[in-house]
Amino acid sequence: MKILTISDTVVQLVQSPMIAQRFADVDLVLSCGDLPFDYLEYIVTMLGKPLYYVYGNHAEHGVMGADGQPKEHPGGCDNIHRQVVNHRGLLIAGLEGSMRYREGEHQYTQGEMRWLVRSMAPRLWWNRMRYGRAVDILITHAPPFGIHDGQDLCHQGFMAFIEFMDRYRPRYLIHGHTHLYRQDARRVTRYGDTIVLNTYGFQVIEIDEHTL
Repeated sequence: MKILTISDTVVQLVQSPMIAQRFADVDLVLSCGDLPFDYLEYIVTMLGKPLYYVYGNHAEHGVMGADGQPKEHPGGCDNIHRQVVNHRGLLIAGLEGSMRYREGEHQYTQGEMRWLVRSMAPRLWWNRMRYGRAVDILITHAPPFGIHDGQDLCHQGFMAFIEFMDRYRPRYLIHGHTHLYRQDARRVTRYGDTIVLNTYGFQVIEIDEHTL
């Protein structure tokens, strides 16, 4: 199963008339936040594949649709904040937002994010009992604390994501929020059983469905 992962910046290679040819073998799209609604809608329309997303800290609300009415969500896409979905046997969870650094939506303290993670425990433990594992991929906007994060409050990672990886051992934690401007910037880090991937821009990952 090939997965297109995106976050934070519009990439012309993706927002291209050739998207259906370039990503013809993609089965699923995961968005880690801070992207315009029309970009997500373009991708889901052109590829005709499911798109799951979480909001970043710069969420786009109230944009005008073609009918002149404000839109609260990108059309054809599924918000999986605090949810776990099963896509062809692949278990995907989502947690939105960043550290709280000002007034606004989709921002959380360390304690608030810890509560959100713990609120997902019943579904994750049910998955573990039914499938033998809790989750395969966690998508977030912010990174885990100490991995790909920054020193300023806005870009500090969440300690709750470290606890999540320790407890539920996903194959991937895929995040955005930390912008990468250098070719040698670190994008991938292994933490225990989990590959932590900063998908700033876009990445394509592949998971063998026979291992699910």
